Amino acid sequence: MADEKDREEIGTIIRSLGCCPTEGELHDLIAEVEEEEPTGYIRFEKFLPVMTEILLERKYRPIPEDVLLRAFEVLDSAKRGFLTKDELIKYMTEEGEPFSQEEMEEMLSAAIDPESNSINYKDYITMMVIDEN
Repeated sequence: MADEKDREEIGTIIRSLGCCPTEGELHDLIAEVEEEEPTGYIRFEKFLPVMTEILLERKYRPIPEDVLLRAFEVLDSAKRGFLTKDELIKYMTEEGEPFSQEEMEEMLSAAIDPESNSINYKDYITMMVIDEN
């Protein structure tokens, strides 16, 4: 159906609108808009008002640039200005709320410089952060 979206795509849609919910928040959100009988699909008519409210409330806003930079600097204890691909995978899959394989691949494709096989996190943060002005 044209007015339904696969529930797997909902996170991608929400994040493309500049919102950064955790997997837990995303799960709750999907539960809120899913039909009483889960079909694996989300009806657009149910999703739209919920998403509109999220955008108006500025919910799930991205972390500010300076906070993100400090977080990367903590991980980069040698103060090199970059993390290797292996370090990034380790931090993103072993600590806190781990990334799924799919999320990890998506992030790596956007973040890792194929020549150096590392992430220059200052450039990555600049690319990631949405300009609010």
